[in-house]
Amino acid sequence: MTELKIRSTLFIAAGALSLLALVSGCRVGPPYHAPAPPAITAPNYKESTVNFHDAGGWKVASPQDAMLRGNWWEVFNDPELNALEEQLDINNQNLKEYFQNYMAARAEIAAARSQYWPTVTANPSFNRSKTSGNVQASSSSTTNNTAGKTSSLWTLPLDVSWTPDLWGKIRNEVREAQYAAQVSAADLELEKLTEQASLAEYYFEIRGQDMLQQILNETVAADQKALDYNQAQYDTGVGDYISVAEAKTTLEAAQSAAINVGLLRAQYEHAIAMLLGKIPTDFSVPVKPMVYTAPPIPTGVPSQLVERRPDVSAAERTLAEANATIGVGYGAFFPQVTISVSGGLESALLSNLFQLSSSIWSIGPSASQTIFDGGLYRAELHQYVAEYNADLATYRQTVLTSFQQVEDNLAATRIYSQQIIRQQLAVKDAQDYLDLEMVRYNTGVDPYVDVVVAQTTLLANRETLNALEVEEMTSAVELVQSLGGGWDRTQLTTPKQAGAKTTKADYTLQK
Repeated sequence: MTELKIRSTLFIAAGALSLLALVSGCRVGPPYHAPAPPAITAPNYKESTVNFHDAGGWKVASPQDAMLRGNWWEVFNDPELNALEEQLDINNQNLKEYFQNYMAARAEIAAARSQYWPTVTANPSFNRSKTSGNVQASSSSTTNNTAGKTSSLWTLPLDVSWTPDLWGKIRNEVREAQYAAQVSAADLELEKLTEQASLAEYYFEIRGQDMLQQILNETVAADQKALDYNQAQYDTGVGDYISVAEAKTTLEAAQSAAINVGLLRAQYEHAIAMLLGKIPTDFSVPVKPMVYTAPPIPTGVPSQLVERRPDVSAAERTLAEANATIGVGYGAFFPQVTISVSGGLESALLSNLFQLSSSIWSIGPSASQTIFDGGLYRAELHQYVAEYNADLATYRQTVLTSFQQVEDNLAATRIYSQQIIRQQLAVKDAQDYLDLEMVRYNTGVDPYVDVVVAQTTLLANRETLNALEVEEMTSAVELVQSLGGGWDRTQLTTPKQAGAKTTKADYTLQK
């Protein structure tokens, strides 16, 4: 009779499990649909097609529907910059931090998936006890046979508990973790692009400082010759001392400016060392005055931009994560069913513990449902919906910002290049002005103060030209960054890839 009862109980439990497995296909919550990108009808970016009075200068690459791929910095054709960029991915500590954040997000997927499986616990124990010999029987007609006796109890229990995913709550939590891992992967790509762009900008700033140093060194040399000439004129009684004083003041001002150039260069060099994960004390960038011209940069077409920016992808995946959270909130309104199975061995003697007669077991389902919570679940659901709507606004704002940045940097690169053309003419004319003024001074027509004015004009124009050339290069780098570098959405980790099995080596404690 006992065996029949056991079989009947197991049969009922098996039937219940089968029914639950069928029902567990349900999943509550709103389905997710990625928001539609903005309707873009223009075939090209506005600032890439502006005709600036047929002026020369920087132009976008043709055809404009081409896109940067891979190592985007190679478009600048500078081997030294290429070598620095290659070191960045390996040694940058910020990238390592973002990568570990991504690995932590992947571990969260495994943690969420663990809820699919039963929880099995074991709690072996041994207990030896003695009762008091002075305990009186509860009835005058009954003798307490256990009084003063010692007893032992060996137990080896095994408990299994499983909560089937009836309403898709666990599946929504898994999806939530997968999307969060995708957000982390996109954040990693965004940080990588940011660090790469910063390195390129610092590099071109250093080259600009090297050129400025050369300009000021040439100015100092020219001013020293002028001072020597005026001093000689004064010593021979031909010139006056005011010309010497003016030449000396001009020289000292140029020397002061030349010394100051080293400050910014050192700071940019230290910044590059930090990006490469190196101690600034052990790192240096060789001095190399160079004049750069921004290369033609393939911009692609506006409709491709949302697929190329890692921050836009991160914002969209955040939206998917928020949608899955709403599903989790809906799941709280439904009952939770748990199936528990307990079994094990129990015996007073260790020698009898593993005998069949020492076995114990129990099985049975249970269900729990909150009847009244003061509106807690509904309030949480409303919170999740509001957060989703906020994330949707953030996504759309991110898209708008991306287009603004592209148009801003297109305009900056183009306008700086056209300004450079005019500034080059200004430098040439300033040089002619100085040459003419030197002739007039040497022939005694003009005083030396007029030469000083011409020298100052030339120096200011050369400094402005150098600053514009640096601005053009850094705006070109920022344009590449605003276009997403060489990245596109197809490179983003998929939910399946994010949830792929990891190894122990992936989570080795680093030293």
